[in-house]
Formats: sequence, C-alpha cells, structure tokens
Amino acid sequence: MKALLDVKGLRIGFAGKEVVHGIDFQIGVGEKLALVGESGSGKTVTALSLLRLVQNAEVAGAAQFAGADGGARDLLAMPERALRGIRGKEIAMIFQEPMTALNALYSVGDQIAEVLELHKGLSQRDAQAVAVQLLADTGIPEPARRARALPHQLSGGQRQRAMIAMALACKPRLLLADEPTTALDVTVRAQILDLLADLQRKHGMAVLLITHDLNLVRRFADRVAVMESGHIVEHGAVATVFDAPRHPYTRKLIDSRPTRDVAAVPARADAAPVLKATALRVSYPVPIAGVAGWFRKGAFVAVQGADFRIAPGETLGVVGESGSGKSTLALAALGLLRHEGQLDVAGQRWAASRQSDRALRRVMQVVFQDPFSSLSPRMTVEQIVGEGLTVHAPELDTAARRARALTALADVGLTQAQFPALLDRYPHEFSGGQRQRLAIARALIVDPQLLVLDEPTSALDVTIQKQVLGLLQRLQRERGLSFLLITHDVEVIRAMAHQVIVMKDGAILESGPVDQVLDAPSHPYTRKLVAAALAD
Repeated sequence: MKALLDVKGLRIGFAGKEVVHGIDFQIGVGEKLALVGESGSGKTVTALSLLRLVQNAEVAGAAQFAGADGGARDLLAMPERALRGIRGKEIAMIFQEPMTALNALYSVGDQIAEVLELHKGLSQRDAQAVAVQLLADTGIPEPARRARALPHQLSGGQRQRAMIAMALACKPRLLLADEPTTALDVTVRAQILDLLADLQRKHGMAVLLITHDLNLVRRFADRVAVMESGHIVEHGAVATVFDAPRHPYTRKLIDSRPTRDVAAVPARADAAPVLKATALRVSYPVPIAGVAGWFRKGAFVAVQGADFRIAPGETLGVVGESGSGKSTLALAALGLLRHEGQLDVAGQRWAASRQSDRALRRVMQVVFQDPFSSLSPRMTVEQIVGEGLTVHAPELDTAARRARALTALADVGLTQAQFPALLDRYPHEFSGGQRQRLAIARALIVDPQLLVLDEPTSALDVTIQKQVLGLLQRLQRERGLSFLLITHDVEVIRAMAHQVIVMKDGAILESGPVDQVLDAPSHPYTRKLVAAALAD
C-alpha cells in the first residue's frame, strides 16, 4: 500500500525533556490507523506535532506527506506559510475538547462556512448551505437551527459533532482524529464511525485515530499502534494485536473494562429517600417566528414529568443520548435551574434563596465531566478542596481546614508522600485522572449524602476510568453515599448503578433495576442503546 504519511524518528521534547522517543509509523492511502495509549503516553502531542500545532515543542525527525499533486513533502520542515495551505484542506484535525477549539463568539455554522470560503472559495450563501448539510450528516437534529447556535448553546455531543463537520468540510486526504467520540453516546458514536467510514470509501481519506477507547479501535481501525511513555511498544493488524497481545502494557489496556463491585442497598423500610422527584418539569423560553414572537415566547421542554427516587446508599443511573435531558435533570436536582413539580432533597425543597438553600448544598455535591475546566487554574489544591469548608464549616481555623483537606485527598488516593507540597500545587500539575480525584475530594470534604456524577469518567482513558469507578464504589460502601450518575456509557451504568432510568427527548421511557432494564429492555429505544453498546 502506498504511504500517504511516513513518519520516521519522530522526537518531541519540551525544555530539553524528551516525551516522544524516536517513533516510526506509516499510514497508507485510505487506511485507518489507531494510536492507543493512556493519558500522558504521547499520542496527542504526536498528532499535533505533525501540523506543528504544539507551542514551544522541540520536534525532530521527518514526516513525509504525499500531497494531492503526487509530490512528497516533509511536514516538519515546511515553511509556516506553505503548511497553512495544508491545514484544514489536505490534513484536517478533530480536537478532543470542542468547547475550547470552537470560537465562543461565532455560530457553529459560521465557523464551518469559514473553512469552505477559505479553502474552497465558496460564496457565503453557498458555504452556509453546505455547513447545514454537514451538520445534518453528523446526526445533529434541526441542523438549520443548530447552525445559528453559539457553541455554549449546544450539548457536549452536539459540539463534538459540529467540530467533526468542520474537519470534514474540505474532504481532506488525511484526518487526524483526537478522541473524536469521547463526548458522544453509543448510538451517535456508531453514526459518526459509519460517517467517517463512508467518507473514507468515497474520497479515499486516511484516518489517524487517537483514542483510549479500545472498543472504538476494534470496530473502526485497520491497524493499531500502542504507545507507552513516548514509545510505540506494539503495532500490527487490529485483530492480531487484540486477539494475541504480546506486550504486558497492551494486555493491561485490553483488561481494563469497568467491573461491578457495588454493595446492596441497605433495606430500611423507614429510610426517607435522599432525593425524590415527582412530575419534575424543566422548560426554556424560545423565540417564536413571525409577528406572534413580538408578544410572547414559546417554550422548549427539556425535562417533562420525571418521577424518580434515590434511597440512601443507592446509585440511580440516568442514561440517554446527547440532548435527551440528562444533564438538565441533574442541574434541576442540584437546584441550579428553575423547575416545576416537586423535588425533595433529604426531605426539604429548594427555595431559590442562597441562605435557605445553603444547608441543602452540603447534602448534595457534584462532580463534573471535565475536571480541567471545573477546577480553577488560579487556585491551589488546598484552596480548591477546602473551599466548601469556608462556606459550610466557617468555625474551623486554617489548621483544621488543612487537616480535613489532607484527609479528603487521602480518601481519594492522593497523599503528600506521592506528591510533595501537595496542598500548594495547581491543577495543571496533575494528570486527567488525578484531577478527577481532586474534584471528588472537593465534593466529599463537606460530608454529603448524595453525589451527582455528570459523566465522571467519559474524558478518562480505560485504565484510569476503571480506577475512578473503583474509587467511587469503595467510597459508597464506606460512607453509604448515594449517587445520581449521568452518563451515555451503558457499561458504566452496568458497573455502578442499582436502578436506572432511560431518557429520550426529555421524557423517561423506561426505569427499574439495572439488570432488568439492561438485560431485558421493554422499550425499543432502550434495546437500541443496549445493542449499540454491545456492538461497540
């Protein structure tokens, strides 16, 4: 097979410290190569360095790219001006975090159209029409309306699909896909993979897939290269590597599926639920087209008539596709959104008053999906973890708060023995999994009864995901915690939940014990989710 990209002796360093150590790999025309490894293995910086997108990186080696004109050019030696003509046109990239990659001030349609205007010479009107079609191709509902939306007005999965549409706009010869389906649910993930495969067949596009999702690799890639600490430790055909892995690190990755280790919920007939919702409804005002919109606004119902309860020590899993209302339900449960219906937290209701609701904030804490964006980069670990105590335990002095912070950090597996001067460090000094442990410690320090877990492991690689899920399971057993677990990952639900509700378009379609719902689903939509998870 003719090589489209031939990388030899690629070395990448920062301030004299080498992080990628002379790796070699090739991608053939129309081939799908997956680069797999844990966070910090060097896979993302490898992809970014091919287009010289890493600031202050010391890059050596060669990356010969066969252009559309048939001539081979070294991407690492090209002038910046010439490389600009290749970026986005012949080689495109899907970035891992769309919220930081998309411009917050422009609609997603305008951002996709800009690529078409620059590289294809389309008029503004034609570019906008193509942008809407590209959004439709990636599975976004109401693509014309979504094209006019700003990035923050889309769900995480929808933002990722918009980023994919932008990358595919010019039909590049090589697509560098850095965790392209991290934020997507299983059914949309399947759609995106089918879309990429279809475009590859039509246009002969090659794909370098950067991922920690081994199921994605097994389903999508032709060949796989496994990276550990800046070295490629194993490579070959996907079937060969997965069925007979030779390297211990590859075997460790393959064995890192979530495992179920949850305690039974204590059977106490008199125990009041930690959280109970009855006919919970959340709606947002939306403009109405035409003259009628001058006088009134319409309503978009994000959660409609939801009923559920969470007992002490129980995990309720909420599963559904992006835009199904999962995160809106969680925000309403946290008292962060106006809602209708009845919502009781430890027997009390949110009063929309800072003073009245303060006690409930201690009962109910949250761990967000992306710890890097939810932890302030300007605050030390001591300030981040101990912040809740300044609100909920103001009587504690500085020494007592430090002691409580160290205890909370130790509970999640972070100690001063591992990290000298731990309390004085900043979030950027930790890996993704360690930052998520910091987020859990911050939530635990005020001794809550319930944690809302909003996609707590979707941004983590498989081995770290297994560690974090094991940590949460241990904390639940030791503390009797309840969890409201929001996720699109059926395997995480199966490993963690006691009860599960399935949501679509704001409505609960099915609910019950996790074994009953996942092993014998009664609703067609649930069967579709479970089938997609098994196929994945």
